[in-house]
Amino acid sequence: MSLPAYIDPHTGKTYPLTDPRWRSDDGNPLMTTDLPGIGRGEIDGSVRSLWRYAKALPLAVKDPITMGEGRTPLIERRWNGARALMKLEWFAPTGSFKDRGASVMLSVLRQQGVRHVLEDSSGNGGAAVAAYAVAGGLKVKILVPAYTQPAKIVQMRAVGAEVELVPGTRQDCADEAERQAAKIFYASHNWQALFLQGTKTLAYELWEDLGYEAPDNVIAPMGAGSNILGCWIGFNELKRRGEIGRLPRIFGSQPANCAPIAASFKAGVDTPVETKVEPTVAEGTAIAKPIRLKEVLGAIRGSGGAAIAVPEEEIIAALKGLAAMGLYAEPTSAQTAAALSRLLASGAIKPEERTVLVLTGSGLKATQKIGEILG
Repeated sequence: MSLPAYIDPHTGKTYPLTDPRWRSDDGNPLMTTDLPGIGRGEIDGSVRSLWRYAKALPLAVKDPITMGEGRTPLIERRWNGARALMKLEWFAPTGSFKDRGASVMLSVLRQQGVRHVLEDSSGNGGAAVAAYAVAGGLKVKILVPAYTQPAKIVQMRAVGAEVELVPGTRQDCADEAERQAAKIFYASHNWQALFLQGTKTLAYELWEDLGYEAPDNVIAPMGAGSNILGCWIGFNELKRRGEIGRLPRIFGSQPANCAPIAASFKAGVDTPVETKVEPTVAEGTAIAKPIRLKEVLGAIRGSGGAAIAVPEEEIIAALKGLAAMGLYAEPTSAQTAAALSRLLASGAIKPEERTVLVLTGSGLKATQKIGEILG
């Protein structure tokens, strides 16, 4: 295969990975060109983090910024009578799956000479970028919507990040970040192709967790779709390498109050369709204009999966159901269990299939919101 590169999937134009950039010259989000993947013999078993899969990354990183991210528990439970494999991503150092992308993205950017980074986030992405930037000796500024859960803002400020609260919606915050990106390098978890190279390690890890086999299904929360794309990239690499014979079906769950990807999926198109946007308890996925809409839909359809819109009352019921098992997930994570209930009811998923629920963030991240839900 040719040397790895950034690629603009809209135009096909490529750019060298050695140069820091967050979008193409045409203003589009970038991906990376296909990689060959690694086999089980190339996993560094001495490393207790996602960096055990370092040989799967497009660039060699001499000195990664790491705090032990990855290697999160996978536990089996019954959900509505079905087999459910819960991937507890909240065991990451900052409490969410976003640590995977932050570790890889910021490690490469620091190696390339970037010293000051900007991020926008509704909470977990900002907490991860803040912590990993500070751990790597980088200066960092995080823009967050003014309605962000206080616990997440405190977490960012506690590690020393500059935090600016932006009035309005999550989209208003993203728009402001693009304006400020003219002065500070934009290390966005939504825009950066290198972030997806971190989230793809979830696929490798699930494969290793399951005795070097792929699950039947993966259900993940979906806002911008970094977990969806990460799983699609990682499992395709494993299939390309010959380590798995088939891809798992990938399902993305969105709150019905903000479900632009699910709306386009239902309409059978890969362009935006008109849909209502209202407040949701699953605020981590409340992204009205996902920038990689076409790519996320391509991953879902290519795997034979689906995009599921879940009503608020079902998300809350799932939150309480998980808590009754001792699993304290934030509402954004709980929607995966609600989506599984819907998929079981429709017959799309069979009870004894190996279905992974990606529980992306801890309930500790949303203590105030959960307190309101519980009255």
